[in-house]
Formats: sequence, C-alpha cells, structure tokens
Amino acid sequence: MGDAHRIGVVGLGVISRAYLDTLAAHPAVRVTAVADLDASRSAAVAAELPGAEALTVEELLSSPDVDTVLNLTTPAAHAGIALGAIDHGKHVYGEKPLAATLADARAVVEAAAKAGVGVGCAPDTVLGTGVQTARAAVEAGSIGRPQFASAVMVTPGHERWHPHPDFYYTEGGGPLLDMGPYYLASLIHLLGPVRAVIGAAGRLRAERIIGSGPRTGERIPVEVDSHVTGVLEHAGGALTTITTSFDGVATTSAPIEVHGETGTLSVPDPNRFDGEVRLHALGDTRWRALPASAGYEDGARGVGLLDFIAADGQRAPRANGELALHVLETMTALLRSSAEGRRIELTTSAQAPDPVPWTAARDWKGPTAPGRA
Repeated sequence: MGDAHRIGVVGLGVISRAYLDTLAAHPAVRVTAVADLDASRSAAVAAELPGAEALTVEELLSSPDVDTVLNLTTPAAHAGIALGAIDHGKHVYGEKPLAATLADARAVVEAAAKAGVGVGCAPDTVLGTGVQTARAAVEAGSIGRPQFASAVMVTPGHERWHPHPDFYYTEGGGPLLDMGPYYLASLIHLLGPVRAVIGAAGRLRAERIIGSGPRTGERIPVEVDSHVTGVLEHAGGALTTITTSFDGVATTSAPIEVHGETGTLSVPDPNRFDGEVRLHALGDTRWRALPASAGYEDGARGVGLLDFIAADGQRAPRANGELALHVLETMTALLRSSAEGRRIELTTSAQAPDPVPWTAARDWKGPTAPGRA
C-alpha cells in the first residue's frame, strides 16, 4: 500500500483506546498526531505512540503530517471537527452519529464532496462476522423473501458505568442517537434503505444519578427522550419495528430478528463484531446456529477506518458518509414523527454497502498480524 497512511486523532476519551489498539498495530497506517481539550491527556497518549505528536485541535487539523482525521469527540462537536478537517483538505472518519443534527450532517457530506475528500463514519461493528453472516444468509435465500424485522435495545442507562455520561442526556444524545446507528446500519445491510418512518418517544425520568468514577452520586438532568420506538418502512417493502431505551432493566428479545416467508433469522448484538447467527426454517422444530461465513474475523473498533483507507477511491468505503447520513435522517425522522404525530418520508437514501466476503475477512489485520503466514 506504499507509505503508511497518516492519521490524526481528535478526542481521546473512553472509545479512543479501542481505536488506538487497532491502529497502532497495523502496518498500513501510522498515528502521527493526537489532540484533546485536555492537553495533559494528549501528551500522555502521544508518549505511548512512537512518532505521534501532541497538538492542539487546530494544529492537528492543519498539520501537513495528517492525511485523515479520526474524529472521536462528543456528538455535539462532530460536525465542527469534520468541517475543520475538510477545510484543510483532510479526509475525515468519525464516531457515530455523523453529526448532532441532520443539517450539520448534510453540510459535512456536501463540503467533503466539494473538496474532493472522503467521509467515513462508524459503526463498523456491522462489518464483523455477526451481521455479515446474517446478511449472507438473507441474500442466499435462507429465509425466503424478507417480510418484517424487529430491533430491540434496552438498557437502564449509561450513567451506571460511564464516569461522565452527561452528553448521553443532552441534545444529540438519547438511546436512539447513541445506539440506534448500530441497529439501523445493520438493518440497511440486511433489508436495504428506509423510505418512511412512524415514531413515538417519551422521557420517563427527569434526572439520572452517576454510578461510577469521581462524580458518583451526582445528579444530571435528562434533556432528551430516553425511550424511542417506531416503525421503519424499507424501500423493498419490509417493515421493521424498533425500540431503543435507557429506561428498562433487561430484555429477552433478540437484538434483531428478520422474518421471511420460509424462515426467521436471529441476529446477534450489532454493537459487537461477532456473535451467533441462528436460523429457524419453516417446518423445523428448533433453531440452528449458522457458521460464520462472511465479515471481518476478530474485528475491532477501527476496522471501518482501515476499510475506508483501503477503498482508496476504487470502491465506496463500507462505513461511508452517505450511509451515515441516511442513518441519521432515519433517527431524526423518528424523533420528529414522535413530536409531530405523523408519518414522515425520508429525503435521503443509501444502498447497502458491499458485503464483506469471507475471502477478505482476515485481511484487515495486515500481513504482519499474529497467526498469518
């Protein structure tokens, strides 16, 4: 692949460690710069990465030693950092959602197109063996023509484990905008784009209590809906019911189920790269586990960025900006539908990205990965 692709990381919070573990060991990329509002944190992370420099955010965005900016800031800052990177001619790949608002997300995609740079966006868990094996089964006709699906995410809230959970309960947060991208990106891989939605939502508690870290016991306000549910009309005709909640304790529902004319497919947690895919065919008496047959094996956070870089203009990256924009519009339309009490047709669309074939599944780790010839 020639010289290593140079990456600058903005935002060094909890999720950054997972990305850095993946990127630091890959021969095709090199982290050349890091930046965070906490300068001491930037210095500490840079010291762990050979050749990396601790910079201010603006210095990193303008650095000639950065090809792609990895944007790991909080959702409210996503658009500002992305637009700053694009203004300096950088490619940008960010954590989900693409931006806190649909208008900001459109601005990012449009600015990138005008500047001739690429935009990529998490989640990349959908490129792992779990969702990709399920997609391969659907496309092989294992359940016949898909009819409908369900997607369920129930948790008592991230404040129980996150030491600084405030942004989950402010503008740009909430269960749908936080966890919905995993489920919606998976559903688009499985059933195609969404054409319209109907939503309902509620805010069942006015405040949350932080359960870990130095702020344990502190109360924080809830400014967004904490329980969101709705129906997605897919362009191909299938319907999905979706529930995302920070207000439940647990659920026995499968994260995603896809029901077809001749079978039902149980899809594992889309917030993980792996997991068991199960098939219950019409006439069977029990579920059958399907062996992994597609997807990046042993995937980890950052594989979507590596796929984004490897695409190199020869194909669409699988975790691309158009998909992220469509996912965001689907989510914001659900929230609008709830507020306005009506069905909303979407203005964006996105084709399901190319599947990840099993023959390419191990390539993401590079030729020097442990266990490779």
